[in-house]
Amino acid sequence: MTASESPSLADSFELIRSRFGDPDFLRCRGISNEVPFYVFPYDAACEDEVRERTAELVAASRAGSIPARIVDFDLWEIFCGICGYYDIVDDLERMERERGSEALLAHIRELAMPEDYVRAMRERYERDFGGMQAGRDVLLVTGVGKTYPFVRAHDILENAQPAFDGVPFVLFYPGLYDQTSLRLFNSVADGNYYRAFTLL
Repeated sequence: MTASESPSLADSFELIRSRFGDPDFLRCRGISNEVPFYVFPYDAACEDEVRERTAELVAASRAGSIPARIVDFDLWEIFCGICGYYDIVDDLERMERERGSEALLAHIRELAMPEDYVRAMRERYERDFGGMQAGRDVLLVTGVGKTYPFVRAHDILENAQPAFDGVPFVLFYPGLYDQTSLRLFNSVADGNYYRAFTLL
């Protein structure tokens, strides 16, 4: 499909809304023992519109106008929570100035590993939503671009697989995904991941 053949974001979100209302999608039917993981790649230049439409989709779910219960996770919020837990937020600028950007990045990656993001998602899921409801829930993960380079999308997908294998897990991705590799912002190699389907 060429860029000129791609649906508009408005059309894409209508298709997503329809997909989230499909009982077969919600029950993970038709994917023959594959993990129910999906990537919705979009043009990073449309980030503001994607955020707005995502908020509308989540609000529609909470209002009960679509059958899916959307459980949304913003990776940036999780990242900020991890930094707050370790009480390093106020030290980041000083640390970068004294040690350099590479040392700061390495330090943050040691504190906020991909499994920490997934653990935070799982804990919030249990606390705020009472745990997984197969056949009803869709996990929606955003904030990939905001958390780069602190965490990579393929690492989140790999670590989330054993934790969330009974409900559709949808990653909104500002870049390209060809069902084997991820390219953040259409240019940054973001690792390989071949077990997810494209959402649309």
